[in-house]
Amino acid sequence: MEKQSPIRAWQLPDGIDELLPEAAAQVEALRRRLLDCASRWGYRLVTPPMVEFTDSLLVGVGEDLDLLTFKVPDQVTGRMLGFRADMTPQVARMDAHSLHGDQVNRLCYAGSTLHTRSGSLAASRSPLQLGAELYGARGLSADIEVIALMLSMLHVAGVEIGQALTLDLGHGDIFKHVLAASGAVEAGMEAAVFDALQRKSRPDLERLLARLPEASRAGLLALMEMHGDLSVLDRAEAELAGTAPEIRDSLRELRELSSALQSRYPNVSLYVDLAELRGYRYHTGVVFAAYTQGLGEALARGGRYDNVGEVYGRSRPATGFATDLKLLAAQLQKQDIAQDAIAAPDEEDPALQEAVKRLRSQGETVIVMLDGERDARCMRKLIKVDGQWQPETRQESLVGEGK
Repeated sequence: MEKQSPIRAWQLPDGIDELLPEAAAQVEALRRRLLDCASRWGYRLVTPPMVEFTDSLLVGVGEDLDLLTFKVPDQVTGRMLGFRADMTPQVARMDAHSLHGDQVNRLCYAGSTLHTRSGSLAASRSPLQLGAELYGARGLSADIEVIALMLSMLHVAGVEIGQALTLDLGHGDIFKHVLAASGAVEAGMEAAVFDALQRKSRPDLERLLARLPEASRAGLLALMEMHGDLSVLDRAEAELAGTAPEIRDSLRELRELSSALQSRYPNVSLYVDLAELRGYRYHTGVVFAAYTQGLGEALARGGRYDNVGEVYGRSRPATGFATDLKLLAAQLQKQDIAQDAIAAPDEEDPALQEAVKRLRSQGETVIVMLDGERDARCMRKLIKVDGQWQPETRQESLVGEGK
């Protein structure tokens, strides 16, 4: 057998990363703060499984998510298993199949996902997804609540909710209506047109549409240019609603949403992009993403995806958002992790062991000095005073170090 080289033995696959102690501590602290924030808004924590049968994991979610999913045969049943690439459909299944009743459900979650390929050069193939989903509420108030929660969680994470933050708004139905009006669906070009719009490649789109009548091409070509400030909504109505009148309802929703967001967050920049198709094709209504200056990746993104639960036996209105915790933590200014641990002597002293136990139960970090080595995180030390073990004061620590 060929001996494996040391380099290959520790090399990770492209797009698969690991978190060393400092980064792991940052991500875990962020996870706790964001889930606590969601809980204060009434969102209950759920934990979907890492793997499911593809029959349930991928039903009704579209080809793009299918292609992102790693699949392996189950050695117990022989059926195909999928490692989740996105937790949103799993939470939708839990709402539709495992949680009963017609009441509004607010759910949040956090966990690892796995992608067959990276979404961009900077993206990981193993995102740590955290998100929140709202089920059972169809009105615009639900979309507003979810966006407000997203902004609240970003604020908790350390993002300044001001001019440096941009909310990118779109609508999942507008592309579908303009596409249907163009005749491109009947010509079998839906996937290629979707891809060209997603990449914002006008030459590719023009080439794809060349064999369609000019009137049919005009709407899709115009859609690619429908991005900018809120005036885009008026321009879309003037240029697109004549051939695709169904978009008027979608434009009205975006106007009402924009007005509400401007009232609540007057310092946040709003950007409209009606050809923004990133994400999965199950979105059916308002879609949104949060960007900050200097960063090419969205801090968080989401949207409405009504009726995904229908395949699980219960059709429900749904809206939500998600973020990659690792990406979010890496993009934000690092917060110092407190280094105020207490060093404990390595002695078989029952009183010492009891003192260590008591301090740990009180939330202190106590690290035993194995082989007499003091951990760099320890700013104080357990000392014996009048027969009792107690942590030295910070002043005593400074004196002991000759400072």
